[in-house]
Amino acid sequence: MNGSGFSLWVYLSTTPLLWLTVTLVAWIGADALALKAGRHALVNPVLIAIITVSVVLLATGTDYATYFEGAQFVHFMLGPATVAIAVPLVRNRALVLQNLWPMLAALVTGSIVAVVSVVMIGQMFGLPANILLSLAPKSVTAAVAMGITENLGGAPSLTAILVVATGVLGAVMVTPLMNAFGIRDYAARGFAVGLSAHGIGTARAFNVDQVAGTFAGIAMGLNAIVTAFAVPAIMHFGGLAIG
Repeated sequence: MNGSGFSLWVYLSTTPLLWLTVTLVAWIGADALALKAGRHALVNPVLIAIITVSVVLLATGTDYATYFEGAQFVHFMLGPATVAIAVPLVRNRALVLQNLWPMLAALVTGSIVAVVSVVMIGQMFGLPANILLSLAPKSVTAAVAMGITENLGGAPSLTAILVVATGVLGAVMVTPLMNAFGIRDYAARGFAVGLSAHGIGTARAFNVDQVAGTFAGIAMGLNAIVTAFAVPAIMHFGGLAIG
């Protein structure tokens, strides 16, 4: 990089809008690729955007704190985006009421199994308590999961990584997995992916079917509430809370 180019980069790197722009461009490009691929499950725009931004950060030697300072507006928009899921919920309220009791049963069972299973697997591999605490809320949206981990004494930054990884894997696996098990009901498919893969899975569900997206959004929101209570109780019962 010549002198003038380096000087330009130094100037741009101090501009808060730079990393917001990089994030948005990465997402727009990734979404365009996903659209061109017919929204195939393996061409996940979230994963592509993450890899793109990571490459840029590594290439420019930019640390996460600097990046987040400029891109935090995207993080702020997670809240309004989650609340906006109420729109399809209201539109499909009759269908939701018809499936209320099965949903509640699946919600409680799925939330507890998601926490207990990952903690037990972590214990089998001898992971330390702070890592187990960071793993436990992996199936809920990042803002809630990081808050749970921080209150219990885990590592919120590690939780954020695990939440994204869980969401991407869930979004990629849900369609072939449901097809393999012969589950055709879009309400059931959507609820399952929203329960296990939070916002990323919910976005994938909306790409497939409006009803699936609606039930995924319901599962994501309710699971955040249940998990916020379940994780501290399960960790305390297991003697793992260190906060």
